[in-house]
Amino acid sequence: MDSASTADRREKIRSAVNRERLVETAMALVSVPSPTRSAGAVADCLAQILANDGFEVQRPVADWPEAPAVVVRLESNRPGPTLQFDGHLDTVHLPFVPPRLEDGVLYGSGASDMKGGIAAAVEALRALRETEALAGGSILLTAHDHHEGPWGDRRQVRALVAEGFVGDAVMLPEYLADRLPLAGRGMAIFKVSFLRDGDPVHEVLRAPETPDVLGAGAELVCRLRNLNKTLVRTSDPWSGCDTVFVGLIESGEIYNQAPVGCTVRGTRRWVTPGRTEAVEAGFRALVNELAVASGTPATIDFQVQGDAFRVSREDAIVSAFQTAYSAVSGVELPVGGKPFVDDGNTYAALAGIPALTHGPDARGAHTLSEAVEVDELVRVARVYAMTAVAYCGGVVHPPQ
Repeated sequence: MDSASTADRREKIRSAVNRERLVETAMALVSVPSPTRSAGAVADCLAQILANDGFEVQRPVADWPEAPAVVVRLESNRPGPTLQFDGHLDTVHLPFVPPRLEDGVLYGSGASDMKGGIAAAVEALRALRETEALAGGSILLTAHDHHEGPWGDRRQVRALVAEGFVGDAVMLPEYLADRLPLAGRGMAIFKVSFLRDGDPVHEVLRAPETPDVLGAGAELVCRLRNLNKTLVRTSDPWSGCDTVFVGLIESGEIYNQAPVGCTVRGTRRWVTPGRTEAVEAGFRALVNELAVASGTPATIDFQVQGDAFRVSREDAIVSAFQTAYSAVSGVELPVGGKPFVDDGNTYAALAGIPALTHGPDARGAHTLSEAVEVDELVRVARVYAMTAVAYCGGVVHPPQ
């Protein structure tokens, strides 16, 4: 494809992204409450929007009958790779905030995380179909429930991969816009509970041999703090270092009562891909050793949210993205690490495909004040559509 035709396709895409239609889609999605594990209604809403647009919609159960996933394909009918746009429709468990549009900013539950981003991906799909800009390959759009932890366990992404709903590369419009993340840490959420038999008892009435569950919890916090001092030595130039973090310790009912249980909660993160089983085994060994030493049996819940990942700077999807980003913004996006875990970690680990997270410069994720500028949604839609043209049609420049 010569430079003139490439520029022409980009201009057609730029014009085809419809701001009003994008906003209408985003507001429709935000208007439907969808806490994790209860995203069925918003999935139905998205499916109906796509069907009304003339797309053929599939609804694979994907291991969660309460909210079947939403799948749409756009084919060029010519050889080439498949680029996947993937997003989660569920939100964290906070009081619902209805959508409103003020001064070019969309507010409401999921506006930034990540219904606004999904709407932008949908608008990119529309623009690609209307312009017939794909020179080859295809687009796969997937949307699902079961993302936000600790309520969800990523089961729908795992099922989509197992059932073949996966591209050669995947892009996720999460709220990260200041860098192109080529590495990210794995993460698990842990909950450790130390327990003893019997009832709560006044401190002066407890038997001398009564196990000290609160002491065991405090000792675990100390041991994890010491562990963290060694973990941080394992690092990645983009994604940071291994860590263990304690954010909550719960025990007792009153200051002078010997409690029957103590719970410690936090996170364990790691930078090296493929270390999930070893990380969990090491954590369990540390807790079990303490449980034996303290005489307080422990239960361990270790929920893996995603493995660590890396994307080669030389991968075709990176070049395609930078080509598109430069066309829209005038400069390349700096590369870096992903500060959070998203479904891209799962796609990288299970499907072995490069996963790029890029979305609107939004604010308020995981709060009651989610907000995103409509201009950012329009920008993301254009970047996604142009990335698809470059990736599926091979129109890229080497990464700098």
